[in-house]
Amino acid sequence: MHISQQYAERFFDIMSRDEVTKYYGMDSLANPEEAARIIESFQTSFELKRGIRWGLILKENGRFIGTIGLNNLNVRGKKAEVGYKLHPDYWGQGLVREANSAVLQYAFTELDLFRIGAVTFPENTASSGLLKKLGFIEEGRLRGYLYQRHQSHDALVFSLLKTEWEKKVN
Repeated sequence: MHISQQYAERFFDIMSRDEVTKYYGMDSLANPEEAARIIESFQTSFELKRGIRWGLILKENGRFIGTIGLNNLNVRGKKAEVGYKLHPDYWGQGLVREANSAVLQYAFTELDLFRIGAVTFPENTASSGLLKKLGFIEEGRLRGYLYQRHQSHDALVFSLLKTEWEKKVN
């Protein structure tokens, strides 16, 4: 689902929570205008073919609960990175796994990408575990790669290749 400004308030509610941004690589949002600017940047990134961001909407009630997307999209280079954020009320329910599966399907079949990467904090064991369940392989550690809350943090790099994904889904 396209993320329009109608979701700015709900997006702010999600991204202003420290438990959501703790492992995101940016500080929590301080005001709703920041959320509106980020939503505008999603559209700009899409128009420039540098990224795609979808809203996560609950089927039963239409509630906006997070986002998922492809960052650093390079169709000619056949690669992108997946990223996601979810309201804490919905953590642990398999929703991001379901959404990731759909994004991977789209990336590998519709966009014909070959590599999907992911970057996460080493302490974010929930995200690392999800990536591994989806078939991502941990490639290594980038020292001082993420800057957040006035300090640099290491990051773990994961990837999933189209050939690996095809074996897993077939």
